Amino acid sequence: MSTKWPEGYGLILLDQTDSTMSEAHRRASDISGPTWIMAKHQTAAHGRRGRAWASPSGNFAATLVLRPAETPDVVALRSFVTALALFDAFVALTGRAEAFALKWPNDVLMHGGKLAGILLESAGSGARVDMLSIGIGVNLVAAPAAAEVEPGAVAPVSLGGDVSQEDFLGELAAHYAIWETRFVTYGFASIREAWLARAARLGEVVTARTMQESLVGTFEDVDAQGNLVLATAKGRLAIPAADVFFS
Repeated sequence: MSTKWPEGYGLILLDQTDSTMSEAHRRASDISGPTWIMAKHQTAAHGRRGRAWASPSGNFAATLVLRPAETPDVVALRSFVTALALFDAFVALTGRAEAFALKWPNDVLMHGGKLAGILLESAGSGARVDMLSIGIGVNLVAAPAAAEVEPGAVAPVSLGGDVSQEDFLGELAAHYAIWETRFVTYGFASIREAWLARAARLGEVVTARTMQESLVGTFEDVDAQGNLVLATAKGRLAIPAADVFFS
């Protein structure tokens, strides 16, 4: 790991586990502060809504465990913090900022293809979040086959090159610590501004599929709550959760 490890962050490295998210939940009682869990191989990875996440050998899989102090709505905004950290890690490793973009709500694209995904899971009671797990999967060396992704979804791509899992974790952890400090110190406004500056398809027509309906409209903004804002035939809508598809 060539990058200096951020102060105050723990590290657990595993050769294999079912998923780093599951590992985080099993180890929750032993984790008191921010801790990264990385596995060289996962046997049962999953993405949003329980979908299987293909994880070929050599790809990156890690979970960051946090003990946040904010309310659940604010805690959830760390998906944007994580996306910015991923973007910066990719740029640091490739020197090609123009190649990458951020797709709402939780993906990083390279040349328009899906390179990385983010999954947030929390545990707590009422208005308190006791633990936040941020799962991150990156196609470092290989992309899943097109048949393994949802029809119409962005095609997966891989970073390629010879970046090791450990070196990528070092870059990601260092950049995450910077954005986390900015988030805690200044709030979501500066995170939102930075995210929008890197957003994919801003100002273009997209389709947002919720659990109830598909909404087509122009991607105008992300609001102060992290909602996707679309200008649609029904008017301007703020959408809290959806899968976004490009035309």
